[in-house]
Amino acid sequence: MPEIPDFAAAASLIADPARALMLTALLDGRALPAGELAYAARISPQTASSHLAKLLSGGLVSVETEGRHRYYRLAGGDVAEALEHLSLLGPEQPVRRKAISGKARELRHCRCCYDHLAGQVGVAVTQGLVEYGYLVAVADKQFHITAAGAAWFRSIGLDVDALKPTARGLARQCLDWTERSHHLAGPLGVNLLSVMCNLGWLRRAKESRAVQVTPKGWIELRRQLGIDPVSSLAA
Repeated sequence: MPEIPDFAAAASLIADPARALMLTALLDGRALPAGELAYAARISPQTASSHLAKLLSGGLVSVETEGRHRYYRLAGGDVAEALEHLSLLGPEQPVRRKAISGKARELRHCRCCYDHLAGQVGVAVTQGLVEYGYLVAVADKQFHITAAGAAWFRSIGLDVDALKPTARGLARQCLDWTERSHHLAGPLGVNLLSVMCNLGWLRRAKESRAVQVTPKGWIELRRQLGIDPVSSLAA
């Protein structure tokens, strides 16, 4: 009996139309819940769970738990690269995504997640902190604060050394439920939101979790972290 190629199992998983649509929905790098992947693949949540179990077992996706929710993402860059190459072999298939309301769009743009900054702006701030070398993503969903980062936080009035870590850490990676990327949580995230509000960069809404970036805030976010207000508003 001829030896079966190593890629045969993975190819059989990808070959299923529903699983192919679910994998395509994950190509943008975000982590998505099973319900959203079910919608993208036009299948029931129960069927989606069965497919996701197979993709997990086959090593094509990984799962991340945030509270009561489970989010799925591609297992790695090699999986994304393979899918991108395979997509060139056939006509492009649009990914089905749910439309969002005006209020949901406002919350997606910028909001409080419990007591720290979230949404597109929260993710952009976190990415800026990483790109400028102020934070480094490490194991166990934590961020390491670099010496340059501690100096930057002090420059805006936040003394990192005075913060007390909780059981979950000082600077934690929290998966954003709309952006499916991580934003900054933990005592550092809580105090950063407070400082940005005190500086007049951000303004919290009184009757919702929405947060507004002030004109001064956009100027400072661009100057301090290279954040463009247009890119942070992109869908």
